[in-house]
Amino acid sequence: MILIADSGSSKTEWALIDKNGIVRTFRTSGLNPYFLSEEEIRHILKREVLVELPIECITEVYFYGAGCTGAHNTQNLCVQLHRVVGPDTVEVDSDLMGAARALCGEEQGIVCILGTGSNSGVYDGRTIVSQVPSLGFILGDEGSGSDLGKNLLADALKGLLPDEIADAFFSRYHLSRDNVLEAIYRRPLPNRYIAQFSYFVKEHLDNDYVRTLATRRFEAFFRRNILGYPVAEMPVHFIGSVAYHYSELLQEVAAGLSINMGRILLSPMEGLARYHSERIAE
Repeated sequence: MILIADSGSSKTEWALIDKNGIVRTFRTSGLNPYFLSEEEIRHILKREVLVELPIECITEVYFYGAGCTGAHNTQNLCVQLHRVVGPDTVEVDSDLMGAARALCGEEQGIVCILGTGSNSGVYDGRTIVSQVPSLGFILGDEGSGSDLGKNLLADALKGLLPDEIADAFFSRYHLSRDNVLEAIYRRPLPNRYIAQFSYFVKEHLDNDYVRTLATRRFEAFFRRNILGYPVAEMPVHFIGSVAYHYSELLQEVAAGLSINMGRILLSPMEGLARYHSERIAE
């Protein structure tokens, strides 16, 4: 069997596949090497992954993840997967490559991720040939869950929300400036903490202020990341929870910028399973 992983900062979805497709799936904590130490990665693999696996049956591992860029991060994760899971064939690649294979297979297209973070690139059917850097939730990640949450949270703490939205927000979250700053600047995984507030944005899109906030963040994603690609030549595909749950507004913003939208998927796993199972058959 082949083990496939699709990992974000918040969670990792795993699938065991054979030549007929998915045999079973399970979820664990996210495995982003930018935010986790080698020890923390090894702990998750041993405590959450090993218990789910028939180790003796696994011949290959393909791991696609947020933060899996650069030789250092990918090599460290490769080593940990090889040591804990065991097969000789272990490949670690970016979540963007996983999205590209799931969305496009061997066709060209512009591929985007909108989840806790955001990312994009041009895929030629084999590899990512052009990419505007994401830069993470402090310098980039426009349109992502952390970006939507950050802008909502900042407006709330600065007293810029309309009264009815402010009342609903603070009634739900019971926040103070001090505990927010503590969570963001002193605790681990601040992007995940901030992204939780994007759920509030989705639930209140009927409010003009909130809808305008979300619209502007999606416009920022397209303008700062996508319009530099050859959008007139190929469709723009999306994967991720934000893309999926905000699909109507996302398509509305894209249409206003004359962008041809392609597929929008919640998760890449079904497409990745199809991609890899076809190659087992070959």
